[in-house]
Amino acid sequence: MDERRDRRTGTAGVGRPRDPQVDEAILAATRELLVECGYQKTTITAIARRAKLGTAAIYRRWATRESIIEDAIFGMQDVALPEATDDLRADLLTWTRMFLVRIAEPATRAAIPGLLSAYHSDDGVYERLVTRSEAPARAALTARVAAAFPERSDDTNTAVSDAAFDLLMAATTMRGLTSGLADADTFCARTAESLTLLVTVDRADTATDRSSSRT
Repeated sequence: MDERRDRRTGTAGVGRPRDPQVDEAILAATRELLVECGYQKTTITAIARRAKLGTAAIYRRWATRESIIEDAIFGMQDVALPEATDDLRADLLTWTRMFLVRIAEPATRAAIPGLLSAYHSDDGVYERLVTRSEAPARAALTARVAAAFPERSDDTNTAVSDAAFDLLMAATTMRGLTSGLADADTFCARTAESLTLLVTVDRADTATDRSSSRT
C-alpha cells in the first residue's frame, strides 16, 4: 500500500475524505509492532514503514504516536458491549471476561506501561481517554444494574454500579497485565461473584445494619 491510496479520485486539497482502509492499515501496523518490538520501538516512522505509507499520511490523522496507540488498542465505544439477560451474575461474568480478554491482548499489555508514563505528564490526555473508552461502558453497566433493581433510587443504582465498574476495571487490568489469561475461568468466576454481591447489597440496608450493631 502506498500513500496515494489516501487520495480519492476526484478529490484534492485539505479536507479530502480519509480512506478507512488506510486508517486500518496504520492501526494494524501499530498493533503488530507493539507485539513484535514493544512500545519504545513503535514509532511513527516504524508504523509508516510497516503500513507501506509515508509519514505524512499518518500525521494527517494523528498528531502523536500516543494517539495512534490509543486508537489501536482502546476505543470501547467501538466495541459491542454485552447484551443483558435475565441472569445478573451471568451478565457480570460476561463483562468480566470481556474486560480481561481486552487487557490481556499482547498489544495492549505492551502499550499500557508506555501510555501510563505519557499520561503521567499530561492529565488532559488521560481524562480524554477515560471519557472516550470508559464512559459508554460505565453507562451501560449502570443501566444493567438499574434494570435488575428497579425499586432502588437512581442515585443508589448509580453509586453501586460505579463502585462495581471501578472494581471491574482495577481487577481485570491488574490481572490482564500481570497474568494474561492464565487461570482466567477461576478469576472471572470469583470476580463476577464479588461484583454480584457488590451491586446486590443495598447500601441503605448495610448502613442500617451497622447502626443496629452499635446500639
